[in-house]
Amino acid sequence: MNSGADLLRIEDLGISFAIVGGPVHAVKRANLRILPGKVTALVGESGSGKSVISQAVMGILPQSARVRGRILFNDPENSNGPVDILQMPRDGHEIRAVRGSRIGKIFQEPMTSLSPLHTIGDQVGEVLKIHTEMSGAEIKDRTIEMLGLVGFPDPRRAYDMYPFELSGGLRQRAMIAMALICRPALLIADEPTTALDVTIQAQILQLLRDLQSKLNMAMLLITHDLGVVANVADEVVVIYHGEIMEAGPVEAIFRRPGHPYLKGLMAAVPHFDMKPGERLKALREVPVNVENLLGKRKPAKAASDTLLSVTGISKSFTTRKSGWFGKHAQIAVRAVDDVSFDIKRGECLGLVGESGCGKTTVSKILMRAVTPDAGSVIYNGDQGPIDILSAQGEALRTLRTKIQMVFQDPVSSLSPRLTVQNILSEPLEIHDRGDARSRLETVRSLLQAIGLDQRSINRYPHSFSGGQRQRIGIARALALGPDLLICDEPVSALDVSVQAQILNLLKDLQKELGLTYLFISHNLAVVDYMADRIAVMCGGRIVELAPRETLMKRPVHPYTRSLLAAVPFPDLDRPLDFKTLHASGASDTSAWSSQFREDGDEDALSPTDLGGGHVVLARRTADVRELRP
Repeated sequence: MNSGADLLRIEDLGISFAIVGGPVHAVKRANLRILPGKVTALVGESGSGKSVISQAVMGILPQSARVRGRILFNDPENSNGPVDILQMPRDGHEIRAVRGSRIGKIFQEPMTSLSPLHTIGDQVGEVLKIHTEMSGAEIKDRTIEMLGLVGFPDPRRAYDMYPFELSGGLRQRAMIAMALICRPALLIADEPTTALDVTIQAQILQLLRDLQSKLNMAMLLITHDLGVVANVADEVVVIYHGEIMEAGPVEAIFRRPGHPYLKGLMAAVPHFDMKPGERLKALREVPVNVENLLGKRKPAKAASDTLLSVTGISKSFTTRKSGWFGKHAQIAVRAVDDVSFDIKRGECLGLVGESGCGKTTVSKILMRAVTPDAGSVIYNGDQGPIDILSAQGEALRTLRTKIQMVFQDPVSSLSPRLTVQNILSEPLEIHDRGDARSRLETVRSLLQAIGLDQRSINRYPHSFSGGQRQRIGIARALALGPDLLICDEPVSALDVSVQAQILNLLKDLQKELGLTYLFISHNLAVVDYMADRIAVMCGGRIVELAPRETLMKRPVHPYTRSLLAAVPFPDLDRPLDFKTLHASGASDTSAWSSQFREDGDEDALSPTDLGGGHVVLARRTADVRELRP
């Protein structure tokens, strides 16, 4: 094919890094193309070489990288034809003229990619300052126009704001504005939606698609989410361990996947059409062996079937707004508002909602890390009920062993200074369980239970992959033989294939050990796979609670419907309906029907029972027959 037809053409690209013990070959003889005005998706797991390829295209590879091959960029504004980016001097004038101006990049983590010391306007406008001769006033006008284009509700106000004042979705929009302000021919989007809620993700995808056609630019979308690919891409390139396995138009790739790796990736994605009892097919299964595990037992039949009973908990946080001359205005923000639910023994209750809806605050209240302003939490253990909020002494020590937590980020939740053995034996030492020999046996049993090699017992967390670290976090939570595990977004930081491993592991452990889960997530497809019942949270309140099948097939609340509509399917026949997704997000109450709105009257809403365990938050005056789907 004539390279003149391609905007970017990568030929025979090899990238290796020199380390002690021999070079690491991150990319091996990769060939791919990006057509003008089209979206090419580069799909693969963490460590497959996706981001390294994008760094090579931008000319920002580290000094230690050894590169061979060609990266031909055919800029429509350059009449001299294609130029080889790899032949340009590292920090020369040529590459700086291309980087940021003709090729823009959106990075994965908007919080760490934006400077906390400069306003949004300064950071977006700086790109124009570097690449154009515009005056300060022109730069400001163009920046405000761009902020409006990427969907800031008040661009002039946003111009003077700092990144910490913006939500995750708006920070990502600021990153997009920065990448697009010079109207590049090619935009590289490196996992642009990984850290975002499904509703915000859908908005960002729609925005990228609209801007791409409006500005007629090409896009290289780097992702591991096949649902995103099906909704946005024109061409797909699948990469595995630095080698390109399959490439072609999105229609051919999704309808007739050829390579076993791609078929495996597709089978690892949880979706709403799964049959009861059907398992996700992880690329690499984790063998679960809980034979010698401490606490392996089916729980004794207690007086109550309800393990945890939460009634009317509320929590407000006070923020201070500084005024002139030391005057402070105190503003109370209600994070959790009159939340009640029960968790039955052996079940998995899913708690779903967007960022900021109060899910994590609820989990912290259950763990005694945050004290609520009102309400009660009762744990019905084998020795009788314990009031979690007022427990002291021995009762509190018992609680600490019976309720454990699996955290969201497997990197920051494990101490980098402790070996795996230290991490897993620490809970046993704190609670005086056994002697040194029995603790070592327990640690070995835990490693066996989560499918990790016994040889990893003396390794440190940094030497493991994200999925392996999350398995160590799960093992630590199991060390004391708990009854209830609170899983706070345990797979949101993981690849699809590793996510399937962890979800299957959690399901197997629940079955083998008779565990009870509170599973917190913003991904409804994941919760659909794990949970028996699902509670949907919005603005600090539970707006709908129902058995899984009921909620997925017959959702009543408009917020639940918006969440379901925003989940991207890895299926070309079920595209996202961007028209039904509101620009202001799923929690915009103005889009809801009057039956579900307060309209100024705080006592207007109350939980309404629709039968069969299905409860929805609606106006007291609403007719139940009208609410039923």
